Amino acid sequence: MSATFHVPKESVLSLPSKPPARPAEPRDAATVMLLRDAGGTDGGGVEVFLQRRVAAMAFAAGMTVFPGGGVDERDADASVRWAGPPPRQWAEWFGCSVSLASALVCAAVRETFEESGVLLAGSAEAVVGDTADYAAARRALVSRELSLAGFLNDAGLTLRADLLRPWANWVTPEQEPRRYDARFFVAALPRGQHADGETTEAESSGWQRPRDAIADAEAGRSILMPPTWYVLGELAECASVAEVLATTKPIPKITPRLVVDGDQVRVELP
Repeated sequence: MSATFHVPKESVLSLPSKPPARPAEPRDAATVMLLRDAGGTDGGGVEVFLQRRVAAMAFAAGMTVFPGGGVDERDADASVRWAGPPPRQWAEWFGCSVSLASALVCAAVRETFEESGVLLAGSAEAVVGDTADYAAARRALVSRELSLAGFLNDAGLTLRADLLRPWANWVTPEQEPRRYDARFFVAALPRGQHADGETTEAESSGWQRPRDAIADAEAGRSILMPPTWYVLGELAECASVAEVLATTKPIPKITPRLVVDGDQVRVELP
């Protein structure tokens, strides 16, 4: 890939330093870029759902992010009903084991529902159009009383892996004490569903054009981590959600190198 871009120092969790003798082991994570077509007369494009994390969060406090989080043991529940590309296909896309690939897709669907109320599930023929009936299940997922597989099976629903596409794989630099091996997915907002900000992890949520989100970060109105900044730039080049979903590209594992460059940080990609 080999590319370079600059971000404000506030965009990195800690300034570049020598990696420790034993870097922290990255935790597997999934994040989902929820998309919808932008309205208006200024050239179309897409809007993406973003959330500003509360200041009390242990990781990326105050930063603007996509819904997502770490894989946990609930996501390994193999009883989940599944439609779409099978785990072995996701394993090929992300270069990981089949069991991890299944857990990553489950984590992507679970975290999206927990943090935005958008549920990428339904039957083999149709997608859920209104998630209001599943509010109690959403709370039980957040409190870890319920696994995604248990919720979907009890509700007679099927995970719709066909609504997701792989997009990127970023690993936190070695100097960070808390690291993630984050797989980025894209998905269109299902018809009839509404993305909300009803999560204790975010102080605000909403839809933005990718270029506007980058402009806010450049002006100091928000803070974007380097991976978020970079993938927003990629989305900004797409004219529609359909174009994003039709995009196929390699998914290399990217561990950026950060270099202090004046009052900014230069992000070097391998």
